[in-house]
Amino acid sequence: MNRVATIALTALAPISWGSTYAVASELLPPDRPLFTGAMRALPAGLLLIALSRTLPKGAWWWKSAVLGTLNIGAFFPLLFLAAYRLPGGVAAVLGAAGPLFVVGLAALLLGERARLRTVLAAVVAAFGVSMVVLTAEAELDLIGVIAGIVSSASMGAGTVMTKRWGRPEGVGPLAVTGWQLTAGGLVIIPIAALVEGAPPALDGKAFLGYGYMMLINTGAAYVLWFRGIGKLSATSVTLLGPLSPLTAAVIGWAALGQALTPVQLVGMAIAFGATVFGQLPGRADRTPAAPAASASEEPFSSPEATDRNVSMDLSNAEVRR
Repeated sequence: MNRVATIALTALAPISWGSTYAVASELLPPDRPLFTGAMRALPAGLLLIALSRTLPKGAWWWKSAVLGTLNIGAFFPLLFLAAYRLPGGVAAVLGAAGPLFVVGLAALLLGERARLRTVLAAVVAAFGVSMVVLTAEAELDLIGVIAGIVSSASMGAGTVMTKRWGRPEGVGPLAVTGWQLTAGGLVIIPIAALVEGAPPALDGKAFLGYGYMMLINTGAAYVLWFRGIGKLSATSVTLLGPLSPLTAAVIGWAALGQALTPVQLVGMAIAFGATVFGQLPGRADRTPAAPAASASEEPFSSPEATDRNVSMDLSNAEVRR
């Protein structure tokens, strides 16, 4: 599959996440974000493990726990805390700044060169998102801002470590995604019980909403996201993140009757343009590829080989990709 097709498939993940607000507000019980996070992650993770029929082995037990905590278990609660303490627009802008964390961490841990064009794309995309979601009445709350920044850093670290560790030889993305979602869901459950108490009563609409969140918004979306991390650079994947708030704005206009002002439309164009610009291949991406590996070799290196390559030569083109 060529690079454009891989980017398009990976982009379906943040586009799907953009539907979260509409589904939650129209179908799910109110004021239960942590319960919703657990219902998104744990059933989807167990389903993916059942479909793949593969459990972690050796070091992948603790690696899955770390990745699941960074990408899901810590990210969801911190994101929801930011959403409760801040106006939605402020929380969205903090989330849109996440690619900047990935740029720095990818340069440090993966040897991906922090190109000016990448940083520029991340900053301009965040600015465009701010035009879409911020209002003049937006107020800052210190705890909310810290939660929003840490949630973005958590997801950024999870993205980079997912790229660094890869996945075990012979194990597909379904299994690895299932491990992470299960671990993340298990982290969220005690937090939800402590903060929100007993689970709410669910009606038909709630079952429909949670079914969508589990199967499409989380299960399928994270499989595509982690698959994209395996095939693209970490920075390329994370620069697709602004598609989530842009999709939320479009759904709010098309399905919920929310108006879009000219400023918001300009902001959407800026953010989308920066996202596309961030996916354009750099000079290193256009260099001739190395000779193809034999058919018997796995398309992804083992985590041990990945760590060895990174430690040996951080300037190697194969490490930067």
